[in-house]
Amino acid sequence: MTKRNHSGVSEVFDFTKEFKEKSETAEPCCNNCSHTTTKHQPRMPNIKIFSGSSHTDLAEKIAHRLGTHLGKVVSRKFSNQETCVEIGESVRGEDVYIVQSGCGSINDNLMELLIMIHACKIASSHRVTALIPLFPYARQDKKDKSRAPISAKLVANMLSIAGADHIITMDLHASQIQGFFDIPVDNLYAEPAVLKWIRENIEGWKNSVIVSPDAGGAKRLLCSSNSALFVTSIADRLNVDFALIHKERKRANEVDRMVLVGDVKERVAILVDDMADTCGTICCAADKLVMAGASKVYAILTHGILSGPALSRINKAPFEAVVVTNTTPQEEHCAESDKIKVIDISPILAEAIRRTHNGESVSYLFSNAPL
Repeated sequence: MTKRNHSGVSEVFDFTKEFKEKSETAEPCCNNCSHTTTKHQPRMPNIKIFSGSSHTDLAEKIAHRLGTHLGKVVSRKFSNQETCVEIGESVRGEDVYIVQSGCGSINDNLMELLIMIHACKIASSHRVTALIPLFPYARQDKKDKSRAPISAKLVANMLSIAGADHIITMDLHASQIQGFFDIPVDNLYAEPAVLKWIRENIEGWKNSVIVSPDAGGAKRLLCSSNSALFVTSIADRLNVDFALIHKERKRANEVDRMVLVGDVKERVAILVDDMADTCGTICCAADKLVMAGASKVYAILTHGILSGPALSRINKAPFEAVVVTNTTPQEEHCAESDKIKVIDISPILAEAIRRTHNGESVSYLFSNAPL
């Protein structure tokens, strides 16, 4: 949200920061007493935030941003590897948010999320929202060959049947996944945070070229709308040119050849994609851009899965930096490569929770990053 100061200049207003400051404001309860009382409640009322096993660090940052704490939950496995989840506090009549990302042991984490949703639902919670920064099985979103499953649709059905009332996610690999649900889905975007990082960290960004490493990413670069419900393209927001790399695959995770469409000679090239797994595509794209005369090459990825040979490929590739968000844990990746830089998206997710809980519009976050 924006407000105007006395000079008529618009200013960005950070709701979560103001709420936390108010909740921490204290005053003495009497003149001769060292105890303090808070003017406002120390946490948001009627809300519970729980974390699954996949990304506890992100969940803690979200809870801290909201001035609250994570709820008590214990997840363990029986000897036969069945998952058992115990919610350690009452959720009756509460607005429950469960943070679980589609990373690590994806199948175990997905099952854990489903059990947590079910446990909260049958414990009479008012509403259960699954906050899934990286949606699992998002790449299996269509039937592209005979007898292929649409696994993303299956996951959507499972979440709905488990009892989820609302889904919050970020940068879905395919926007049509929102249509797999019969419950509300808020697909947030990392783009506002990415734009901020580019402006603050890339010298000469005004003479840069935004590059999509595949035709699928071009939709993200070229998509623009006057409606606040859709995010404008990174290239348009920065007022710079864009280029496209067309790739042909022999099979999954293996690129055959690439063709560059656009001019990057003596300019900073910024590769943008929603996710990178083994990084074969972006590393080949970086080599292609250097051969085409790019002065520097950056890669910016919302979901840095970075599995298998990804880190060794990044270390050998001509990147100035590979920028990822913390939708998945990045501590180990940063330790293995000094090229990895991380954008914290917990403020965006925390503000989405706050707005959802208070019944406010989330569309503001589609083009604005909280402070």
